[in-house]
Amino acid sequence: MAIEDVKRYFQQWGVEDRIQEFDVSSATVEQAAAALHCEGKRIAKTLSFLVEGKAILIVAAGDARIDNQKYKAYFHTKAAMLSPTDVFELVGHPVGGVCPFGVKDGVDVYLDASLKRFQTVFPACGSNNSAIELTLPELEKYSHYRAWVDLCKGWE
Repeated sequence: MAIEDVKRYFQQWGVEDRIQEFDVSSATVEQAAAALHCEGKRIAKTLSFLVEGKAILIVAAGDARIDNQKYKAYFHTKAAMLSPTDVFELVGHPVGGVCPFGVKDGVDVYLDASLKRFQTVFPACGSNNSAIELTLPELEKYSHYRAWVDLCKGWE
């Protein structure tokens, strides 16, 4: 199971015990916010796309949506989300639990500017009923992000 992979991944920093697991689903922003008793915009959702035949992940605030024009200007291609089967195969996590931790080699992670308004955010941890609260410096460190980007719209 992918959550076990994420727990092993976090062991290198000794933070695996900070992962929260719920008795209810946290697969959507709304479900995660309810499970965590927080605002949906603080959920750090991880979106998966295909760029030049390779998977990339964009971590964005729960209230943000990909702006297709910004995406195309940055990646020089149209936004094409991965299918659920491709997500698991190329990234290593199932839909509903996709996160930027413990992903397969070659998957680049980008952090969206929509997250910068928060001191802490809640990304998933490899399953549809898990999350971890991280500061932005922790998210940067643990995700091995490639760059901060401004690819979203619709957030405050």
